[in-house]
Amino acid sequence: MQELAITVIGPDRAGIVADITEALAGVGANLTDSTMTRLRGHFAMTLICNGSTVEQAAQALEPTGLVATVRKVEPDNSGGNPGDPYILSVHGVDRLGIVAAVTRVVASAGGNITDLTTRLTGPLYVLVAEVDLPDNAADQLAAQLAVAGSELGVDVTLRRAESEIL
Repeated sequence: MQELAITVIGPDRAGIVADITEALAGVGANLTDSTMTRLRGHFAMTLICNGSTVEQAAQALEPTGLVATVRKVEPDNSGGNPGDPYILSVHGVDRLGIVAAVTRVVASAGGNITDLTTRLTGPLYVLVAEVDLPDNAADQLAAQLAVAGSELGVDVTLRRAESEIL
């Protein structure tokens, strides 16, 4: 059984998720992880599937008319401690380099960004990220983020993520 990473992008429309997932299910590709969003009228989706081949999945997606890439990936067998989960948020007037500067500070502290969303609403720029941090790194990172936020003219907040009940 192959594990596949699939990306799909195209103009947003009603039924797009159903079209993609039905096409993949039709060739035996079982969706295990996914993220999807609408970005200024464009649909973007990334999926991890297993149970199909690269060729089968690619052929199944052709009739959707979307731009799709399919590649084989190795399963994640790291099994290690991903770190402590935190939520990072940034709010302020939009300017060039906000994401680059803030994510560089997180990376320098050994943090791993596991999810990141940005939105521009008028002049207000908002970034929300889920971050896994090494043990005892949060206080120092928060101080470094405060400096970066001050230099950028934005408010930066780092808080421990609350446990989710599935």
